[in-house]
Amino acid sequence: MTEESKVTDSEDTTLRAETAEAAPEVAEHDRVAELEAQLAETKAAVMYAQAETQNVRRRAEKEAQDAKTYAATAFARDVLSVADNLSRALAAIPAELKDDEKFKGLVTGLEATGRELDSVFARHGISKIVALGEALDPNRHQAMMEMPSADAEPGTIVAEIQAGYMIRDRLLRPALVGVAKKPD
Repeated sequence: MTEESKVTDSEDTTLRAETAEAAPEVAEHDRVAELEAQLAETKAAVMYAQAETQNVRRRAEKEAQDAKTYAATAFARDVLSVADNLSRALAAIPAELKDDEKFKGLVTGLEATGRELDSVFARHGISKIVALGEALDPNRHQAMMEMPSADAEPGTIVAEIQAGYMIRDRLLRPALVGVAKKPD
């Protein structure tokens, strides 16, 4: 702003004040204009506050839903090692011992425990990741080694070292896999 325009603005304000004293309708018009500006400003502030409140409420609802849905994640990760050990124990029992009458009850009990554990996992949205024969997906699989294979396309999973699991739509633990590569 130039010095000249400052003087003009000051003169306009002084002139308007003097005129307002002589004409009450000008003063009232100025007061109405001022109140309308304040009202518009207040309406904008209220709208902003309502929008912000709605965003906070939505965010809180989403966080509460996620907390409810994924609350058991840490516990589930810990229980996966139990499931792994049970599977290894069942796989380690030789076929002749499985048929032996002395061990039949033990084997049946271990198999029943495995089925019950799978059932509990399913009730809580925990599912095993299918890996063998699938293309490597870095979001669900962790490649541990490459294996030469003439039968499978490069990048296809040909061995599963450790099962992977999902909890609903989130990765709980990646499957540790061996991936096919072209033979040398």
